[in-house]
Parts: sequence; structure tokens; C-alpha cells
Amino acid sequence: MGEAMSIQHKELAEGRWNEMPFCEQMANIGSEVSRALNWRKKGRAEFSQKAVCRALELLDLTICPVKEYSRLKELLRVKECLVDFFYGSNEFSSSEALWRGYFDHFNYAARR
Repeated sequence: MGEAMSIQHKELAEGRWNEMPFCEQMANIGSEVSRALNWRKKGRAEFSQKAVCRALELLDLTICPVKEYSRLKELLRVKECLVDFFYGSNEFSSSEALWRGYFDHFNYAARR
């Protein structure tokens, strides 16, 4: 993660992301997390890491405009726990099942 990162979602970063409903944003983040988990399971660390970076980028785009404290707190906690799970010592004891379950709710809500 030490090298400078380029924006992967340029069109979304230019404003289209903020036009999407929150559940749809979170479902898209969840898709990237799911890709990262799938690549990790297959032993493809480079692809997994790229998917995590995309998920974190989308999460940052979601966090930036948030003013509501409770939503901001949750999003920042999600980011902290994702970084810990994929790059840290997993001190929060996250699991693949936990992440899939968390984001599945948003995916379901976005599809309704």
C-alpha cells in the first residue's frame, strides 16, 4: 500500500458516485470486497490487494460527503476493520463470512 495510488473509479470520483443511493454505494463496495475475498481464497494476493484498494477508494468516496455522525462513525469503522482484516493482524477477528454477510444486506436492499 506504500506506493502512490491512482484513482481507479475516475468517472465515479467526478461526482456520479454521490448521485447513487447509499445502499447501492455499499453494495458496490461489497462487490469489490467479495472479489478481494475470492482472489485471496485462490491465493492470488496481487488481485486481492487491487480489489481491496478499489473497495477502499469507493469507501472513501462514500465517506467524504457524509455529515451524519452515526453514518460517518459506521463507515469509518468499516474502513478500519477492512484495513485490519486485509493488511493488519485482524485484531477485530473479522472473517470472510462476516464481510459477506455485512455487505449482502446492502446488496439485497439495493436490488429491491
